[in-house]
Amino acid sequence: MNDPDLSLLSAGELLRGIVDEVTEIRAREYTVMQKIAELNRRGAATEFGYKTLPQVLQHAVRWDPKTAKRWVDQAVLLGSEITPTGNELAPELPVTAEAAAEGTLSIEHVAVVAEVMKSLPSTYEAQVVGYAREFAPASVRALGTRLIYGLYQNDPEPRDPEPAPPGNRLTLRQDKAGDWKFAGTMDAVTGAKLVTLLDPLAKPRSTTDEGPDPRSRDERQGDALAELIDLMLRADQLPEHGGEPVTLTLTMAYQDLAEQVGHAVLDNGNRIPADQVRQLACTAGIIPIVLGGKSQPLDVGRRSRLFTAGIRRALVARDHGCAFPGCGRPPKHCDAHHVHHWADGGDTRVDNGVLLCRHHHTLIHRSGWGVTIEQGVPVFYAPAWLDPRRRPRRNQLHTAA
Repeated sequence: MNDPDLSLLSAGELLRGIVDEVTEIRAREYTVMQKIAELNRRGAATEFGYKTLPQVLQHAVRWDPKTAKRWVDQAVLLGSEITPTGNELAPELPVTAEAAAEGTLSIEHVAVVAEVMKSLPSTYEAQVVGYAREFAPASVRALGTRLIYGLYQNDPEPRDPEPAPPGNRLTLRQDKAGDWKFAGTMDAVTGAKLVTLLDPLAKPRSTTDEGPDPRSRDERQGDALAELIDLMLRADQLPEHGGEPVTLTLTMAYQDLAEQVGHAVLDNGNRIPADQVRQLACTAGIIPIVLGGKSQPLDVGRRSRLFTAGIRRALVARDHGCAFPGCGRPPKHCDAHHVHHWADGGDTRVDNGVLLCRHHHTLIHRSGWGVTIEQGVPVFYAPAWLDPRRRPRRNQLHTAA
């Protein structure tokens, strides 16, 4: 409809048109959420080489991290689930899903309803959705809070938890999937030291071609702890184990490593996939033991296989930190990565190396992002689904340096 036509409409007709079109937009938003829920059910983030679906959407539709996470969260609440036997389970918020499909609720309404329903039995969902059909999200939250208070006002006040006894304790357990779970307590001084070490590593990453850092604070602190471990492995002074510095050994067949199939075995007998082995093999302090056809050791990770201190200094002088476009991580937070992997015949030299922080090192190994050395500098190429033209990209932050 063009402007001359709009000028002929009455105020009531214009307003009615707005209501109808907003309803249609909201119904289409629900359709988008259904598609997002299906991607989530399929685990599509892994297929694209990303850690989470919000990171994929952040690239694909240029959403900021909070928006992408909100869409995925609401999609999961409103989408049905398929069991391993093929049965379809109702959405977690079925009444909300029905109203959203009609175009009655915005994504902001859905978020508020979900927030309120965390504190209410499921039998109250219809009442809260009734609020959302009539009022703006802020009013729905206020009415929901009043409903919660009225339901629980006679409950006893919660007791303060008993204070934990002082001291340092750490409990480590490995689950069946191979992941480590831990819990513990620290005295005030030790805890303060740990926070001091983690804080600079847990800061949000600077905005890159991927967009702003999508990680929550807990995720950033978890990654910071992993990075702190990597920093310790690269340190000059480490505790000894069996008379030599602490070292992690990976054992697998060379053919499997070259073809990126199968798995490697760690010192403790645990197995990890081949793609993770190729990433770990870039890191100092990791010794890959590659076996031939008769399981004889072909190479026990000679230090020349890893980037020497001299080569690393040259990479620092060239890259000034993580070379991924827009990343500001300093050199001490970076691994030296083989552009042409050593398992594929790549040499350990400056013009086959690039500095990458932990996050972008993982991304290069597991996604469609690529990196080459062109005219002596690292050049990156986004996956075809993100940039069909696959235009070259460089880290302009470090170029300026």
